[in-house]
Amino acid sequence: MPKAAVKPKKVRMRKPAGEGVIEEAPITVSVNGKSYTLSVEPRLLLVELLREQLDLTGTHVGCDTTYCGACTVLMDGKAVKSCTLLAVQADGAKIMTVEGLAKNSELHPIQKAFGECYGLQCGYCTPGLMMSTYQLLSSNPDPDEAQIRKAIAGNTCRCTGYQNIFKAIQAAAQKAKGV
Repeated sequence: MPKAAVKPKKVRMRKPAGEGVIEEAPITVSVNGKSYTLSVEPRLLLVELLREQLDLTGTHVGCDTTYCGACTVLMDGKAVKSCTLLAVQADGAKIMTVEGLAKNSELHPIQKAFGECYGLQCGYCTPGLMMSTYQLLSSNPDPDEAQIRKAIAGNTCRCTGYQNIFKAIQAAAQKAKGV
């Protein structure tokens, strides 16, 4: 004998105490050399600000836990994971995204090296790797392999075996020196 269809129970959701309008916070941030004054929700992530409000979609969201590094940007010259940093924490900061590497439509040596050395496959992790590379080469223009490994340890690539990424970073260092 076939069973009768079971109707799903309706569940009533209660509003959390104090729920209402969330006040926005004013922030001023410089992104790739351009200044922005915005009002943002205090819970807005920096990666959401960059991608959704400023339309800078080169910064990727891969894991939301800081594991993969696809969301890496530079904040005041230091690599940070923008998926777990609130936009309000960037108030007054200078942010650089992968879009800020190229100047006057000319690719940065890091971008050129990643392409020439096949340091990417699907490209999803590439912006974060490039930003970590930029920070490394800014402070150490001639890194050895151990220093490169340490600098990109917070970036995960699921497609490559990293060998071409290492070659790309070494080539970028050489290009930056004019060799």
